Amino acid sequence: MPVYQYRLQAMNRKTLKAQPATLPGLPQGGQPLPHHLPPEDHIAELQTALLQWFAQNQRSLPWRVSYTPYEVWISEVMLQQTQMERGVSYFKSWMRRFPDIASLAAASEEEVLRQWEGLGYYSRARHILTAARKIMTEHGGSFPSDLAAIRALPGVGPYTAGAVASIAFGEKLPCVDANVERVVARIFDVDSPVKQEPAAGVIHRWALRLVPEGLAREHNQAMMELGALVCRKKPLCGSCPLAQFCISLHLGITDQRPVPGKRATITPVNAVTGVLHCGSRVFVQKRPPAGVWGNLWEFPGGRVEADESPEQASVREFMEETGFAVRVARRHGIIRHGYTTYRLTLHCFGLEFETPASADTPPLPPQLTAATECRWVSPQELNELAMPAAHRKLADRLFAGPDTHAAQQARLSASDQE
Repeated sequence: MPVYQYRLQAMNRKTLKAQPATLPGLPQGGQPLPHHLPPEDHIAELQTALLQWFAQNQRSLPWRVSYTPYEVWISEVMLQQTQMERGVSYFKSWMRRFPDIASLAAASEEEVLRQWEGLGYYSRARHILTAARKIMTEHGGSFPSDLAAIRALPGVGPYTAGAVASIAFGEKLPCVDANVERVVARIFDVDSPVKQEPAAGVIHRWALRLVPEGLAREHNQAMMELGALVCRKKPLCGSCPLAQFCISLHLGITDQRPVPGKRATITPVNAVTGVLHCGSRVFVQKRPPAGVWGNLWEFPGGRVEADESPEQASVREFMEETGFAVRVARRHGIIRHGYTTYRLTLHCFGLEFETPASADTPPLPPQLTAATECRWVSPQELNELAMPAAHRKLADRLFAGPDTHAAQQARLSASDQE
């Protein structure tokens, strides 16, 4: 007898109550499932039910038109930690600028980072560019179909390699993202944290066993779609095509699956940045290649020390990073932005030189201690530079107009929906 049946019997004996008239997640007033089909004994029926549901309910997504390896690859990388609607908009914009691997490989890193701006995780964009160039030089411009060759591309991990190999090339491999983890953990009642062993291995093995021969593309997308639309954090079990197979639903514990791991500690960061004006131009600097925001442009700044005010920190950081002697001329408010492991509170100031400089010939900084390059740019030129999200928010706030990055993104999003 499967473990979950023992568990169910134990639960019934402990409560000494009849089972409820409705199961968790079913519509109010609905009837309980007539019978439960243990999933491990009904793999074929489960596969059929899932594929039938997908055929009727799949979303129309741009990378599902032709399923080219390039489009599948870009979409999978973009959609990691990105909501679908936002990912679709970025994907369309990306494909307008880089319609194929050759055009991507020929682009500069700055162009690629600028196109990626707003998605975060900028190392992914740099890896994509490096991988595109490797495809051009080592694979003749054609995306490799061999799993090992895909896996050898810079920045391509097991999940992305499996997604491209199965969706673009039809290889019998699972795609295990957070949505699929949730579906498998509930169907098979995986009762330990899904990101850790042994649960991670159990989920991968079940996900592989569920992939039907010759239908990897359809099945993997169906699993991800089911997790996104139905088997959500708060599941819609009454609409689920796999309800009769789901052990967690049968046990009434869908709210306890998947078992979460330890939450990441969120660190508050109190920081400053300063916008130094000289005539119609502002000062920006380019961060070093290494680090989270490598090669992105920013307004100088840093963390507020315990014994200073934000105004004092802004002046100190600017002096330390550029050598410029400046003073605060105005406040530009506070920008808050959330990242994976920290929450940024950014105090923003307008700065001016202590000794007025000529607007015609803005001075070069005596030193650059936190950057590799600097520029004096106009608001229009600022739109062409890739910046961290909080700094882009500040730039759009200060230079609001029809040519700002925010306005351009809004126009692109509107055109995508037409």
